[in-house]
Amino acid sequence: MPTTIEAIREDLELCRRAKRKPKIFGAETHRFTLNPIVRNSEVSKFEVKHGIELPEGYRRFITELGNGGAGPYYGLFKFREMDDCYSSQRWKENDGFVGTLAKPFPHTKAWNDLPEYPGEDEIQDEDLHEAEVERIDRIYWNPEHVNGAIPICHQGCALRNWLVVTGPEAGNVWEDLRADEGGLVPAKRKRKSRMTFLEWYDDWLQQAVATLPKPKPRKSIPKP
Repeated sequence: MPTTIEAIREDLELCRRAKRKPKIFGAETHRFTLNPIVRNSEVSKFEVKHGIELPEGYRRFITELGNGGAGPYYGLFKFREMDDCYSSQRWKENDGFVGTLAKPFPHTKAWNDLPEYPGEDEIQDEDLHEAEVERIDRIYWNPEHVNGAIPICHQGCALRNWLVVTGPEAGNVWEDLRADEGGLVPAKRKRKSRMTFLEWYDDWLQQAVATLPKPKPRKSIPKP
């Protein structure tokens, strides 16, 4: 059964009202609360400016449910924002981290083309060694690797999730594991090799719901 905005709304409310909040990573940060929604006009203006269309599920989420807050790991970023140490900041296209949104996301399968870092015995000059490491980092972290995608969540330790908005993978969530030299890989659960934004979000939410205490069955009233 397809994930719906209404079902997500109900399950978030269930978690939020629970006397004992679901025991799931990051819940103590957001407590299953979302921020106020984004106006449709603001989203439309963003789409026109960047020459894209946001995936329907994500667009409906931020305009009907909430603009970031409760979500996987440390929670969803606000629309057009991302983590900045212990706070958040608004990102800009081609800011050195986010790429060009209108250009297709370049990957259709897991990618980790990490050049081999030189050992200290290979380049003994400290300055030259550092320069070579920085050169490799620039290649690995080139924002072109995430063209056509926007950051939506961080897992901690500079690991993040991106939502693809342009290209064959549009609508799917990818994991950015470059901080652990793990490359970029599509988010997947169980038998699903790809997850749309709503599927990815609902997968996390169902894990939270599963930790809630099961309601006690009603006692049957004895017949007279």
